[in-house]
Amino acid sequence: MSALWTEATADAATGGESTGAWQASGISIDTRTSAPGDLFIALAGPRLDGHDYVRDAFARGASAAMVHRRPPGSDNERPLLIVRDTMAALDGLGIAARQRGDARILAVTGSVGKTGTKEALRLALGRLGPTHASAGSLNNQWGVPLSLARMPAETRFGVFELGMNHAGEIAALSRLTRPHIALITTVEPAHLGFFPSVAAIADAKAEIFLGMDPQGIAILNRDNEWFDRLAAAARAAGLSRIDGFGAHPEAAIRLVACDLGPDASRVTASVHGETIEYRLTIPGRHWVINSLGVLGAVHAAGGDVARAALAFAAMAPLAGRGRRHSIAAATGEAVLIDESYNASPASMRAAIAVLAAAKPGPGGRRIAILGEMRELGDGAAALHAALAAPLIEAGIELVLTVGDAMRALDDSLPATMRGGHEAAAPAMAERAARLVRAGDVMMVKGSHGVGLERVVARLVAAPAGTGEG
Repeated sequence: MSALWTEATADAATGGESTGAWQASGISIDTRTSAPGDLFIALAGPRLDGHDYVRDAFARGASAAMVHRRPPGSDNERPLLIVRDTMAALDGLGIAARQRGDARILAVTGSVGKTGTKEALRLALGRLGPTHASAGSLNNQWGVPLSLARMPAETRFGVFELGMNHAGEIAALSRLTRPHIALITTVEPAHLGFFPSVAAIADAKAEIFLGMDPQGIAILNRDNEWFDRLAAAARAAGLSRIDGFGAHPEAAIRLVACDLGPDASRVTASVHGETIEYRLTIPGRHWVINSLGVLGAVHAAGGDVARAALAFAAMAPLAGRGRRHSIAAATGEAVLIDESYNASPASMRAAIAVLAAAKPGPGGRRIAILGEMRELGDGAAALHAALAAPLIEAGIELVLTVGDAMRALDDSLPATMRGGHEAAAPAMAERAARLVRAGDVMMVKGSHGVGLERVVARLVAAPAGTGEG
């Protein structure tokens, strides 16, 4: 495989000038995760300036550094790529990487399920040819061009996640990636603090079509109430092919049957008339529906759908998105379902359904530890309180809540279900550690800013496990 970038290709892409010869096998913007052979890009942000870390990048083996001013302590022995603005130059690298190959480009957005669906696409398409995908949740104004710039020229399929919390953001990212295929997982009330309505959120998600040409294909959730609005936006953007996925009888990628188990699901789907059967090793109906979207995108990309579906049997949940841990309790073991990365009303309901399907051990309980959902605007209290119904219907024995907004849920639950409330994650970590007992299944979920990963870390490390409560 050829070098990802050289001084000649990078100079041409950015309009900059290198001070010496170099070639890079990767790109980094963070010295904490940089690897030998990387091109280090010194982005200047509101809190940190990458120019202050160029020396550290070279100490970690960087092959060159892209800068818009001479960094502190620089010498003439280390090659620099000097540009007018490093953020604009990163966009330039992304644009050039998009242009230099013939990869089929797939872009994924949606209110929930973006990262998991992107990872499922990476695995599925990886069975069909060289596949490149965004790492983690690199889905914003610097994460998307960085992900593009990391794409090798030999890539056959490129998969990129596009995120937003304000109108106009996805439009810019779509014009940068210029996807051949756009997949929208669903539209739900998330980021309502920045939007006047869910309809406005749907319109913001539909911006993904603005970077596509008329031969582009939209893959949309046929079960979602905003399908018609999204389809109309796709047609208005000039797209002629719109494929729906879901249980809806008119879906082109249709759920025929599924057996939802506590740890996995068996699925039968019809993909444009072809029957596909597969096993999905992550539980939950929401994962089943998103897997249909993945198959629809594979079909749109011209891939072997049956072969791609085999990848679902090898999937594993990402950290903070359904990963399970066996944790120690005072008299045995319990199970922890880590959903701590983020939360919205829709993803909360999906996680509650997964917890409901879990099977506690002898004497165990299903316990939900829920942090507040942020960026929900004026309707936040009602949206939190509305979680009481699915929790009661699911038969969850205990619910522990974190954060001021979660008091609305706590007040809406029967007294027998209230496991306790804490203002912040550290106190909840200790409460949960005292509470857990052998056979319990505990699920932790909340918005990222609540910091419930601390609860997970405490339980995984060394829970007290007295089983009180």
